[in-house]
Amino acid sequence: MARSALLNVMVQAVRKAGRGLARDFGEVENLQVSMKGPGDFVSAADKRSEQTLFEELRRVRPTYGFMMEERGEVAGEDEQHRWVVDPLDGTANFLHSIPIFSISVALERNGVPIAGVVFNPATDELYTAERGAGAFVNDRRLRVSARRDMPDCVIGTGVPHLGRGNHPRYLNELRQVMANCAGIRRLGSAALDLCYVAAGKLDGFWEDDLNPWDTSAGWLMIKEAGGFITDKAGKDDMHASRTLVAGNEQIHAQLLATLKKA
Repeated sequence: MARSALLNVMVQAVRKAGRGLARDFGEVENLQVSMKGPGDFVSAADKRSEQTLFEELRRVRPTYGFMMEERGEVAGEDEQHRWVVDPLDGTANFLHSIPIFSISVALERNGVPIAGVVFNPATDELYTAERGAGAFVNDRRLRVSARRDMPDCVIGTGVPHLGRGNHPRYLNELRQVMANCAGIRRLGSAALDLCYVAAGKLDGFWEDDLNPWDTSAGWLMIKEAGGFITDKAGKDDMHASRTLVAGNEQIHAQLLATLKKA
């Protein structure tokens, strides 16, 4: 596939940050870890990855702003463009030596993602997408699943944990979905979950309490792979509602209807 100069910049940045994460992943037991909150850890590797991404992206586009998981909002002179960055999505997996984690970077123009990269350094899976140019994994074109009925589908989700989320509401949703599908998976990295929907590995996905850095790149992957992604009300208001439902046209609609029953 032919990548634009801008997407090449993003790929180079995540690969450089990924080399550091891969090194730290091999020495995970020696990482110094501080607590951000109940069940939510941030590692030294997370902070190093974010610093690398910040330096690399700012070097090539010094006027663009940032929204970053650790650093927060960084204003830029160019008010139209903003990098949305998660330096380590799947921190709990990373700290437990589970190789399902990723770096997620999206470029937004006037609040809409126009380019996205999600990279898993442990497996060397590189997902890329540009608006109007398709979505790819390691240069292979992505398409969402062609399954049309939920009983045939494997659905991904994010499970609320200690100190986060509405547990009773989620359990009601889980009961509805698990009674109407072939299987449910909780992988632990929302950015990768969305890429797996784009690749047809997961037929659908839902989760609450997500942030823009979790979803911006994955949103574009699914759109460019022919999928549907909205909030639980079926609207394009995911950042405000912090809810997300994704799949192909048929499964997205069926998943929305199933969740509403909860």
